Amino acid sequence: MAWQPEETGLRQILQLLKESQSPDTATQRNVQQKLEELNKYPDFNNYLIFVLTKLTSEDDPTRSLSGLILKNNVRAHFEKFPEEVTSFIKAECLNSIGDPSPLIRATIGILVTTIVSKGELRNWPELLPSLCTSLDSDDYNVCENLFFLATDEDTEVRKNVCRALVMLVEVRMDRLIPHINSIIEYMMLRTQDEDDSVALEACEFWLSLAEQPICKDVLTSHIERLIPILVKGMKYSEIDIILLKGDVEEDEMIPDKESDIKPRFHKSRTHSQKHQDADGDGEVSDDGFDDDDSLSDWNLNWEIKESGILVLGAIAEGCMNGMVPHLPELIPYLISCLSDKKALVRSITCWTLSRYAHWVVGQPHEMYLKPLMTELLKRVLDANKRVQEAACSAFATLEEEACTELVPYLGFILETLVYAFNKYQHKNLLILYDAIGTLADSVGHHLNKPDYVNMLMPPLIQKWNVLKDEDKDLFPLLEANMNSPDQFDPPDKDFMIVALDLLSGLAEGLEQHIETLVANSNILKLLFQCMQDPMPEVRQSSFALLGDLTKACFQHVKPCIGNDINPYIKLVLTQLIDIINRPNTPKTLLENTGKSTHAITIGRLGLVCPQEVAPMLQQFIRQWCTSLRNIRDNEEKDSAFRGVCHMINVNPGGVVQDFIFFCDAVASWNVPKQDLKEMFYKITGDKGKVLSEHSLMPVYTGATHRGWHRVRGGPAQRGASAIHSYPRGWFQKLYFLHQALAVMQLQNLDIFIAEGGSRHWEG
Repeated sequence: MAWQPEETGLRQILQLLKESQSPDTATQRNVQQKLEELNKYPDFNNYLIFVLTKLTSEDDPTRSLSGLILKNNVRAHFEKFPEEVTSFIKAECLNSIGDPSPLIRATIGILVTTIVSKGELRNWPELLPSLCTSLDSDDYNVCENLFFLATDEDTEVRKNVCRALVMLVEVRMDRLIPHINSIIEYMMLRTQDEDDSVALEACEFWLSLAEQPICKDVLTSHIERLIPILVKGMKYSEIDIILLKGDVEEDEMIPDKESDIKPRFHKSRTHSQKHQDADGDGEVSDDGFDDDDSLSDWNLNWEIKESGILVLGAIAEGCMNGMVPHLPELIPYLISCLSDKKALVRSITCWTLSRYAHWVVGQPHEMYLKPLMTELLKRVLDANKRVQEAACSAFATLEEEACTELVPYLGFILETLVYAFNKYQHKNLLILYDAIGTLADSVGHHLNKPDYVNMLMPPLIQKWNVLKDEDKDLFPLLEANMNSPDQFDPPDKDFMIVALDLLSGLAEGLEQHIETLVANSNILKLLFQCMQDPMPEVRQSSFALLGDLTKACFQHVKPCIGNDINPYIKLVLTQLIDIINRPNTPKTLLENTGKSTHAITIGRLGLVCPQEVAPMLQQFIRQWCTSLRNIRDNEEKDSAFRGVCHMINVNPGGVVQDFIFFCDAVASWNVPKQDLKEMFYKITGDKGKVLSEHSLMPVYTGATHRGWHRVRGGPAQRGASAIHSYPRGWFQKLYFLHQALAVMQLQNLDIFIAEGGSRHWEG
C-alpha cells in the first residue's frame, strides 16, 4: 500500500510552512530549528512531497515552499535518504510533472534537477522513459518541465538535458516540433557551453537532427548562426594541443603504450573527428587571415588553418556538388599542406584529401592522382606517428576509390609500404596491415607478380612468425589465423570470425582449387554450427563463407542446401524489396549494410530464378537502378545486371515506367563484358527489341522544339536510323536518352535531372 500521511503530522507541517512565511526574524529562527529536528525523521520528506504534489486544498505558494524545503534536504542529505523515501519522492515527481499550476510545475522541475544532479541520471532510469511517454499527451504542461530543466546552473543537469533532447529527437520528434525553435536556440547556446562535456553532448543533438527528414525545414532559419558556432568549436584549444602533444613533431621512435592501441578502420565514420573548444561566442574570428583571397597566399595561425582544413573535409560528402567547381584550385593547395611544418595540420590534411578521393580518381592522373599519391606516401613515412596513422588510413581510402588505376604505380607503392614496416610502432603496424590488405583487394591479380610477391611477402612472413597463436595482432595481419581451443573451453569469438574470413579469402583467391580442402575436411559441418551462433558477427562471416564456397565448389555445397530454392524466393524477395524501398533509412545503417548489397542479391535471384522474381520487377526497379549506378565495375555488379536483364526479358512491362533509370544505371558501366553489353543492346538498342516486341516502347519520329512527334503503331524508325549516325560506342548515350524520353513522356525529364541522372549525359 502507498505511503499515506498521519493527520496530526500533516497539520504540524502545514502550520510550520505557514509560520515560515512570517517576516518576523524570531519566528524564522524557530522554524529553522524545527526543520532541523524534523529532518531526523525518515518520513519527513514524504510529508513534504505529499504537500507539494497531492495537497491541492492548500494555496500554491505553500505547496511550492514545501517543495523548495525538500529540494534543500535533497541537496544536503540525499545520500542518507532511505530507499523507500527516495522511490516515493521520484514517483510523485513523475506523476505530477504536468500539474496545472505553473508554480508547482516549476518547483517540481527544480526538485527533479536537484535529484538528478545528486543521484545521477543512471540512478533514475525511469525518468527519461517517463518523459517520452508523457509526450504522447496533448497537455503541453508536461513538455514545459523538460525545458525548465534546461536553465539549471548545474553542469550535470545541463548534460542530462542535452542527452534527453537527443533521445527525444530520435524517438519522438513529432512531439518536439511545436517547441523546435526554442530547442534549437537552447542547443546553440549549449554548443558554446563553457564546460566541454556539455558542449560535446550538445553536438550530438545536431547529428541526430541531421538524420530527421524535417531537418532542412527547421534549421534553415538558424543556419547562418549555427555554422559559425560549429566552425568556432572545431579549432583546437590550448588544452587540446597539450593533450594531443601538438608541439611534438617527431615521435616515431617512442614505443606505443598498449592503452593507446584501439581498433581503427580506414573507412569514413559518421561521426568524424571531434574537435573541442572551450571558448565559443558564436562569432568566427578572422584573426590571422589575409585580405588576399588566393589559397596560396593564406597566412593563418596554424590552429585556424588546421580547423579550416577539417571543415573542408567535414562538408565533403554533403556539399560535394557545391565543392566541385573549387576542387581544381583546392586540391593542389591541400596537397601542399601535406608538407606543413605542423604535424596536426599534416594529419588532418590526409583525412580531408581522402574525403575527395573519388573526385581525384576521376581526373587526369598527372594533374591530381599522381601528386596526391606521391605526397601521401611521403607522409606514410612521416616522423610523426599521428601523421603516419592518418596517411595510412587516407591511402587505404584512395586505394578503394582508385582500384586498378593504381596498377602502373604498384612498384613505388609497395616499396613505401614495405619500408614502413621498419619504421612503425605497434599501433600503426595494425593500420599498415589494413592498407596492404585493401591494396590487394583493389588491384586483385595485378599484385600476383614475382617481383611484387618477393618484395611484400618477406616482411609479412617475418611478422607472422614472431606472433603467438593467441596474439590478436594476427587479425589484421593476413586477415587472421585460428587458435585451436581446448575442448572444454568456449571458442574465442574473435578468432572464429577472423578464421571464417580467412577461409572466405582463400576460397575467393583459390577458386576451384579449394575443392580438395572442402572434400577432405568437416568444414561444412563446422560452418553449419557457426551459422547458428548467437553472435551476429559470427553468423555474418559464416554466410559470407557459404557464398564463397558456393561459387568455388558448388558440388560440395549442394547436398547441404537441397535442390530447389524456389519455395524460399518469395519469402526472401519480399524482405529485400521492403529494405531497398524503405524511405529515410538512417545514414549509419546504409553505411553498415548498404542498399547496393540488397540490390545485388535481388539481381542474383533474378539470374537463377527469373520467372519467379520478374513479376515483382516494377516494385523495385527504380531503387535497384539508383542503388547500383554508383558502384564500380566488378563481378557482383556484373551478375546483378545479368539478373535484371533476364527479368526484363521475362516481364518487359515491369521496367517501362522507370526505363530512364535503367538507362542511367547501364550508362554507369565503364567496360562491361561483351555478352553483357549485348544484353543491354537487346533491351535499349536495336530498336528497343525487347520492349518493342511486346508493344511497350513508345515510338517517335521527326523533331520539333518540344521533342519528338509520336507515331501510333509501327517500329521505332527514328531510333533505328539515328543509332547508326551516332559515334560508335557500346551504350550510345544519345539514343538511350531518346528512348528514355519516349517512355517518360518528356515532362518527367526534370525528375531525372534532379535525381542526378544527367551527369551521364553531359556533353
